[in-house]
Amino acid sequence: MTVLVSLSDVDKDFTLHAQNGVVIPVLERAGLVVHAGECVALTGASGSGKSTLLRLIQGNYLARGGRIEVAGLDLVTASPREIAALRRDRLGYVSQFLRVVPRVPALEVVAEPLRALGVPAAEARARAAALLTRLNLPERLWPLSPTTFSGGEQQRVNIARGFVHPYPVLLLDEPTASLDAANRTVVIGLILEAKARGAALVGIFHDAEARVAVADREVDVSDFAPEAP
Repeated sequence: MTVLVSLSDVDKDFTLHAQNGVVIPVLERAGLVVHAGECVALTGASGSGKSTLLRLIQGNYLARGGRIEVAGLDLVTASPREIAALRRDRLGYVSQFLRVVPRVPALEVVAEPLRALGVPAAEARARAAALLTRLNLPERLWPLSPTTFSGGEQQRVNIARGFVHPYPVLLLDEPTASLDAANRTVVIGLILEAKARGAALVGIFHDAEARVAVADREVDVSDFAPEAP
C-alpha cells in the first residue's frame, strides 16, 4: 500500500522566551505511518501532544529532529515555498477554529482552495455550493461572512473548505465538534468517501462515536512523551 504520511524519530520542544528561555519537551522519537485509504486517530490525554503532532504534519511547527514525509515532501528540510505548494494541492486541513478574511462571503471562503488551483470561478462556486448544501448550511448565509456565524455554522464552513478539493492527505482537528447529530453523520460520510478514494487521513476525534465510525486504528501520542530527566 502507498504510504502518504511517514514520521520517524520526530522530536519537538517549545522554548518559552518570555520565561528566561525555559525549554519544554513535548514529543520524543515520535513515529507514524499512514497509508492511502486509511484514517488514523490520534489519542491521549489532554496535553499529551496530539495537536502538536498534527501541526508538525501540517508544517506549522518545525521539528527539532527526525523526518516528516507528507505526500513525498520532507517537511523538516522543506522550504516555505515547498510547504505552501504542498498545502495548496496535496495537504488539506480541517481546523476546529475558523480563520478567514473578514467580509469575504462563506461561498467564496469554501471555493478559494479551488480558485488557488486554477479552477474556473463558476465551477469552484458550484462545488462549494454543493458541499454547503450537503452540510445543511442555509443558502441565505452563503453571501455573508462566516465570522458572524454560530460555532456550528462556522465548523461546517471549515469542513466544506477542507473537503472541496480531493486532497491526498487530510488532517482533521475535531471535525465533528459543535455539530448536531445530522451534520455529524454528513461529516462521517465525507470522511469515509475520502478514504474510499484513497486519501490518507490523520485526525483528533474527542467524539468517540465518530472516531469508531471512521478510524482504522488509533495511535496514543502519550507513547511519545519525553523521558523524565
